[in-house]
Amino acid sequence: MAGKDLSVVVFGASGVTGRSVAAYLAERAGEVGAGWAVAGRDPAKLGRVLGEVGVAAAETIVADVADPASLAALASRTRVVLDLVGPYTLYGEPVIEACVAGGAHYVDLTGEIPFVRRTIDAFHDRATAAGVKIVQVCGFEALPPDLSVLLAAETARERWGEDLSEADVDVVTNQPAGRLGLADLISGGTLQSMAEAVGGEGASDVADPAALIPDPERAAAVRRRSPIALAPRVNARGAAIAPMTPVAFINPAVIQRTHALLAAERGEDAAPLRYREGVAIPGGAATLPLRYAAAAALAGMQAGFRGVSRARPSVRDRAADLMRRVLPSSGFGPSGDRLEQWSWQLSVDAGTAGGHHVRVDLDADGHPGYLTTAKLLGEVGLLLGEDGATPARAGCLTPATALGSGCLDRFERAGARFAVSS
Repeated sequence: MAGKDLSVVVFGASGVTGRSVAAYLAERAGEVGAGWAVAGRDPAKLGRVLGEVGVAAAETIVADVADPASLAALASRTRVVLDLVGPYTLYGEPVIEACVAGGAHYVDLTGEIPFVRRTIDAFHDRATAAGVKIVQVCGFEALPPDLSVLLAAETARERWGEDLSEADVDVVTNQPAGRLGLADLISGGTLQSMAEAVGGEGASDVADPAALIPDPERAAAVRRRSPIALAPRVNARGAAIAPMTPVAFINPAVIQRTHALLAAERGEDAAPLRYREGVAIPGGAATLPLRYAAAAALAGMQAGFRGVSRARPSVRDRAADLMRRVLPSSGFGPSGDRLEQWSWQLSVDAGTAGGHHVRVDLDADGHPGYLTTAKLLGEVGLLLGEDGATPARAGCLTPATALGSGCLDRFERAGARFAVSS
């Protein structure tokens, strides 16, 4: 990293999330003395889009995924590249290649698990040797649950010397008043990423909780211990639990990789974690049947998505092509004036084999998939760009293994507050 004049570059800052990342860095980077810039293939468009949200970047760098030389020049100047150019199945690999070769940490927001697995297979050893962190799935999926479960695990080891054996994660969202449209809930980029995951190489990995664990024995143990369940349920507080949105097949693979990486680092053969998650639909007893029915409907939709991912190639190809044509494209998303009106909470109820219990709560401001994700990503970039701010690990890492729990207080500035509550 010596000799680089920038700490963070946002590649693809003209998109729905990218402009919010740029807005956060425009305010935050000066507080920590970090140099930053934006990058993209069309400087005029970047300037226009960022000007609309009141952002004046320190510098605009011309870079294009189809131009390896431009990506190499980008990676040579910065410590961290925040890549927001998706779908990553189509556009991510050239950026990762440039970062590993140029000695820059790489961070993205992909939920395309087959692409993440291919990245591990292709780049983990090279990135480790180069001292580069490749940190994927680093937005609402899967940074908040990954770091929250890590905090619970470290608390259990500190207090009782025991590993976690199970963890349940529930998320509650508080939406703004008024009618919500599709754009308020999910972006076109996310929808197109789902299409590429279904239609791309390794689609069978989409719903595999062990997709990111290369060791076959460990992967088989994860599948036995913690299959991804979609059926609705009711938690101890009377909330109906629906599958995680936008899909339930992203966080489990990341959480299981974190658990495996940390166990291997300690030289232990820790048993896989029994992990469950979902979106809580709270309410009184009188509305439970209606809430349960809503959770069941969401579960049915996700079961259909899983079924398509496991279908024969000809069926998957047709389904992916239909999704690409019918679903909204990148750029589709909520209006900026509604992003601040959201809030959300995440809770982890975790237990050890010895019968001890840990609860971790995360309280966050802003739309989880857009505003909170953008601020978290901006702070991740600043942390990775600082000497000694994160653990001295390298390779294809998860958010938790890349960042560690020592920096959790930094995310308060991004509107996310982590706490061990019991």
